[in-house]
Amino acid sequence: MELVEKPFVITEYRARCYRDRRTGQIVRAPLPPAVVAAGLVGPRLSAALAFQKAACHMSYSAIHTFWQDLTGLSICRGQLVKVVQKASRAIRQPYEELREALRHEDRLGIDESGHQNAGKRHWTWCFRAQRFTVFHIAPSRGSDVLRAVLGETFGGVIGCDYFSAYQKYMADSGAIVQFCMAHLIRDVRFLAEQSDACLARWGEKLLGWLRKLFHTLHRRDRMSAPGFARRMEAIRQGFLKQVRHPPSRAEARTLAARFRGREADHYFTFLTTPGIEPTNNRTEQAIRHVVIDRRVTQGTRGDAGMRWCERAWTVLATCAQQGRRAFKFLHDALLAHFTAQPAPSLLA
Repeated sequence: MELVEKPFVITEYRARCYRDRRTGQIVRAPLPPAVVAAGLVGPRLSAALAFQKAACHMSYSAIHTFWQDLTGLSICRGQLVKVVQKASRAIRQPYEELREALRHEDRLGIDESGHQNAGKRHWTWCFRAQRFTVFHIAPSRGSDVLRAVLGETFGGVIGCDYFSAYQKYMADSGAIVQFCMAHLIRDVRFLAEQSDACLARWGEKLLGWLRKLFHTLHRRDRMSAPGFARRMEAIRQGFLKQVRHPPSRAEARTLAARFRGREADHYFTFLTTPGIEPTNNRTEQAIRHVVIDRRVTQGTRGDAGMRWCERAWTVLATCAQQGRRAFKFLHDALLAHFTAQPAPSLLA
């Protein structure tokens, strides 16, 4: 395998000028519409530049240096910004299509992470469905974002952590929730590692019940359905009995308060609803790319940058879920945009 010395072709287009014999005015012959729409950079190179910006966490300076040093192709930072914004407009429709489809999903994993925009705190929300993922950047971390994206009511099951925004949306909308058991394990392990012996013993007993729960869950295929149900119910009751009798410590009482009454059921939705996972790990894995990007690029500087990020991240995550090449999708979307054709869809 070898890399060719000059992996690009430059095509020059000339628009001839004519004089109208009747009026004497100068008339310029039109260039092909797709060439005018693309500008100086064609669809494949535009897709490559957009891919480097979105998937490789590269700055405009790094992209400029890459092409200049590797191929001798010089593209200034201003031109790179224009290319990325064209790519953002090209994938806008597929993004909006996925965002609208979120309201009709039967289950969603949701998580959020910080985002810096022009020095101000924002939040990147991640909504992971079975076949696609949508990112949305908002200035709020509250339940108002959930209402704006999912509507006042949501008929599916939401997998999430115990953050207050999800609790409020659950109470206002009546949504069914599966609180992440992985987050619960971290909280319990934190208590089990405390220097307070009484608190640590209580935390260790809770960890024991959670170990039994996941051990039984992993053996589900080797058990009969009635036997699995009986075993899991016994574990659930044992855990609830333990967690509802905390030692007289503030940390223990705070954890125990989560399991008062029917609120405890939201940790065990996966036992009664087929297809629901007990953890929100897949959503956390999807948002990891965003966290890395934030640390490398230090965020965005305006609304256009935020819209590009949420659309590009959505394309990358969804293509990975569907086994599609993100570069090819970017190229197809840009080609459709330049030729005034409908954008390709990410709804599989």
